[in-house]
This record gives sequence, C-alpha cells and structure tokens, in this order.
Amino acid sequence: MTRRRFASYRSMVLVACGLIGAGCAHHDTYQERANLIKNHADAFYDSLKTNRVESAIRDNEQIEAMASQMGDTVRKRAVQQGTTAVERELALMNTANEAAATNWLALGQYFAIKRQYSKARVTYRRVIDTYTNPTDRPYREQALRSLRDLDMLNPPATTTKKP
Repeated sequence: MTRRRFASYRSMVLVACGLIGAGCAHHDTYQERANLIKNHADAFYDSLKTNRVESAIRDNEQIEAMASQMGDTVRKRAVQQGTTAVERELALMNTANEAAATNWLALGQYFAIKRQYSKARVTYRRVIDTYTNPTDRPYREQALRSLRDLDMLNPPATTTKKP
C-alpha cells in the first residue's frame, strides 16, 4: 500500500514538474523572442552608426517578420481571446511592430542627414504604405511630417513641359 502511495505521489510530482517546466519553457520562449527583437533593434542602430545601411535594413525586416508571425499566432488563437498567452503574444507583436516602424523613421532621418533625399522619401513612404492599422497612426503622421520637412530641404523635382 505504501508503495502505491509513493508511486502515485511520485507520478503527481513528475506531472507537476512537467507542467512547471512547460510553463517555464513558454516564458523562456517569450523572453527569448523579446530579447531577439531588442537584439535586432540594437543591431539596426549599430549598423546605421557604421554606415552599413543594408545590414540595418535586414535587421529591421527581421523585426517586421517576427511581428507578422506573431500576428498570425494571435489570429489563430483568437478564439481563446483573453488567455494570458494570447495577450502576451499580442503585446510582443505590438512591440515588434512599433520597433520596426520607429526604425524605418530613423532610417529616413539617417538618409536625410546624409542628404540622400530620394532614399529618405522612399523610406518615409514605406512607413505610410506599410503601417496602416489605426494604432500605427503616429508613425504615419511622423512620416508625413518628415516628408514635408524634406520638401523644405530639397523640393521634389518638378517636370515642366515645354510648349
């Protein structure tokens, strides 16, 4: 009888440890992805500081891809709305999305500072065209203001037809 209780107790402890381990693994996954977003954002700015624009763009595209993947996960779990996992995934997705939009704005500023006005314009247009959700409005507005500022620094070329 004592052996059965011990075996039963041991089974319960193993199940509890498994559940706790699964919970920790989920937390670690969340933290790992949060750290990955931060690492890509840090790499983005480090690349800009050293004039490695292509590398900065790749890092920011990685952040965007992560946000997109998280968005897919959130949509798939929409039926479980309100669960902690979905809420955390949504928060992480929003963080990645905000980081990417902010980075594109910073890249536009970088190009403007380097007097690469056409590249700055394209970058700001990218923000306006890509970040279309209502929560992205501040980024679109900043990009529009930046485009107007660029027009003051370097008016767009106008083509005039000769009669």
